[in-house]
Amino acid sequence: MFRTVTPSPTEFAGKRVVVTGGSRGIGAAIAQRFLDGGARVVTTARNATETTPRAATFIKGDISSPAGVETFTAAALDVLGGVDVVVNNAAAARAHLGGPSTIPDEEWVDALNLNYLSAVRVNNALLPALREAGEGGAIVNVSSGAALTPAPPLAHYGAAKAALNAYGKALAAELAPAGIRVVTIVPGNVLTPGADAIRQGFADAMGVPLAEVTAGVPLGRPGDPRDIAEAVAYLASDRAQWVTGTTLTVDGGELPLV
Repeated sequence: MFRTVTPSPTEFAGKRVVVTGGSRGIGAAIAQRFLDGGARVVTTARNATETTPRAATFIKGDISSPAGVETFTAAALDVLGGVDVVVNNAAAARAHLGGPSTIPDEEWVDALNLNYLSAVRVNNALLPALREAGEGGAIVNVSSGAALTPAPPLAHYGAAKAALNAYGKALAAELAPAGIRVVTIVPGNVLTPGADAIRQGFADAMGVPLAEVTAGVPLGRPGDPRDIAEAVAYLASDRAQWVTGTTLTVDGGELPLV
């Protein structure tokens, strides 16, 4: 069970934060963690849910296209007046149990647009505001364990997230002279509505209980979205002011060392 952490209510006071894919699951936990630290937060997804943090400004949108990114980022800057932290968390994919050769071409394109290119586009759109905010800005890209150990049914998703990992390292090198840090989080098996639905499909195909899909985590439990939110909060904070270009795996010890 996740042990509750009580953050300082002033840790992110004055910070302006954008979180994509923030309506539920990991994204909602990240948005709430920044709110709990005193930040102003704008988040987006195709639809809000009952778990979308109410104190955040929610902007409904679809950032899988350049036009959608342009509309969202302009609206976010109108609300915040600038930005200090960008968290790219938007993600989705449909599993194909037959493997990579059964994934339709359009789903490869969709996976790249949402899970990788949305981050590239959001970052590019917000970079002028990040630069204007000055030294201390941070970009946190949320990847996936599928980028390290790709499951055949989610090859398109894993490939997109692997691209995100490589991109983050390259962007970190570019932005370091400006004092803007870029880091990547690689979550393991975290209990979220979207991931749970995919794991249930795997469990059904294997004829095993759902709990067996996450039974191999060395620390004894699957992840809670707040586990990832705490890691993001650290990497976005001044406590990590000398950390950039790194990829942090947060998985309870499950994924192989890389």
